[in-house]
Amino acid sequence: MAVMAARLRLKFRNICNFSENVTLCYNVYLLKYITGNVTHVRRLNDSSSRVPEVEVPFSNGRNLTLSTGKFARFADGCAVAELGDTSVMVTAVSKTKPSPSSFIPLVVDYRQKAAAAGRIPTNFLRRELGPSEKEILTSRLIDRSLRPLFPEGYSYETQVMCNLLAVDGVNDPDVVSINAASAALTLSDIPWNGPVGAVRVGFYNNEVIINPTRRELSQSVLNLVVSATRHNLVVMLEAAAENILQQDFLKSIKAGVKECQNVIQAIQQLQKHYGKSKREFEPLLVPSEAVVEAVRSLSEMRLREIFRDHTHDKISRDMAVSAVRTDVIDKLKHNFDENVDINIVNECFNRVCKEIFRSLVFEDNVRCDGRSPEELRNISCQIDLYKPLHGSSLFQRGQTQVFCTVALDSPDSAMKMDPVTMLTRYTFFSTVYIKMKSG
Repeated sequence: MAVMAARLRLKFRNICNFSENVTLCYNVYLLKYITGNVTHVRRLNDSSSRVPEVEVPFSNGRNLTLSTGKFARFADGCAVAELGDTSVMVTAVSKTKPSPSSFIPLVVDYRQKAAAAGRIPTNFLRRELGPSEKEILTSRLIDRSLRPLFPEGYSYETQVMCNLLAVDGVNDPDVVSINAASAALTLSDIPWNGPVGAVRVGFYNNEVIINPTRRELSQSVLNLVVSATRHNLVVMLEAAAENILQQDFLKSIKAGVKECQNVIQAIQQLQKHYGKSKREFEPLLVPSEAVVEAVRSLSEMRLREIFRDHTHDKISRDMAVSAVRTDVIDKLKHNFDENVDINIVNECFNRVCKEIFRSLVFEDNVRCDGRSPEELRNISCQIDLYKPLHGSSLFQRGQTQVFCTVALDSPDSAMKMDPVTMLTRYTFFSTVYIKMKSG
């Protein structure tokens, strides 16, 4: 009996080993099928694998680190930027099919996570809610640095996601996000005429401070964000200042643009070794020279008359331009035997209209409403419009209006937190969420 039991155990062990070997072979061939060569697959915890990274030295001794290849490998491009202990990961993804929109369908989303600061969200649901005002403004800051460098006619939906991984409370992550987004787009196969570099510039005690800390920024009379590209070309400026001299402001811009070149060179070095080749694309609307010249000859004189007529307000001017647009489209349909694309004609008309509008300002030194370049429109202010409200006001400049109200209440109306109730409801919602995910 003992001999039979031993034989059964040996047979069972052989069967199990055979099953494990089959599973192992299946996994190996599956990896080979997916990747084409199993030798290129490395484990993340392999000590021999190094994350590609470069360091950007600044004149103040602080270094910015840019890396790629560790996270989000399915994205078209991904980069992580670190300044001090503040770290931001940016992914860039673009569709391969064009969209019918006539503008660049670019979305930049910057999100801060409470976990990046070692905190738990203090709202009722104990989770991240919609974007805050700071997140929206930072997204716009990044967008203005990236959008001008997309090639003309690029109409493929593109999304740039900025995730705050860690924040040290010393270095502001917004400028770090611009550099990470620039690196992600440069390393990707998305057509983009970058890279750009960005720095924050402060001014204190007659000295320029590059990427000041929050404490240094609180003492600075200047808060300037500079985004620049190659050949010292400025892409975007955003600044707030307190009585700074013009020469000091220009000095700060010059110093910021110079520091941006270090970031650009580091990103180019990273792209040279680890970047993807850019994909080819065809602009959705490509007007021929004959169509462009036909639109210009049919509309230029009439548009000049409309923009030089200072009696027009916004509505009447737009109606007059729209009438010219309709007439031009009808005539081109007749001249080109109705084979011309309406969207292409519309795009040509918009370009011609913009060129004429801008050129007239420089030729006549007068804007379309009759004001000089230095003249501001009058603003009207009204207060206390409605008696039941604690405060109300209406501001109007031109045809733009802002209506503001103020409401005051007693301290008893302040929101009160009940930790026990919050904990109970949080557990309930978490349970429902897990069930929905698993079901």
